[in-house]
Amino acid sequence: QVQLVESGGGSVEAGGSLRLSCAASGSTVSRRCMGWFRQAPGKEREAVAGIYTSGGTSIRYADSVKGRFAISQDNGKNVLYLQMNSLKPEDTAIYYCAASAAFFGSGYRCELGVSEYSYWGQGTQVTVSS
Repeated sequence: QVQLVESGGGSVEAGGSLRLSCAASGSTVSRRCMGWFRQAPGKEREAVAGIYTSGGTSIRYADSVKGRFAISQDNGKNVLYLQMNSLKPEDTAIYYCAASAAFFGSGYRCELGVSEYSYWGQGTQVTVSS
C-alpha cells in the first residue's frame, strides 16, 4: 500500500505559478509510475504528467500543459512535485497525485491512463482567476 498526500494548491491569477507536492509513504515508490491528474467540475479526471520513479528520462505530459508544467521527484524524501507556470483559468481543477500498484523495469515509459494507477491522494484545489 502507498499513501499519498498532496499539498501546495491555492488560488492564483492567470500567468502565475504554483508548485504542488505529493508526499508518499508506506510501500516503496521505487520502480513505479507516479503521476499528476486533475479533475475540473463536471469533467472527467485527466492526466497531467507521469514519471517512472527509478531514473531515466521517462516523463510524459499532456499536450495541454507541455512547456508550462514540470514533474519532478525527490527520491530521498519520497516526494513528487508538479511545478506549474503560466497558469491559465482552464487549469482550474482538483489535482491528484497517483501511483501505480505495479513495478516496472528500468526505462519503462509510463502510461497516462487513469486505470494505470491504483493509489490516489485526496487532491488539492488549484484555482486560476482571469
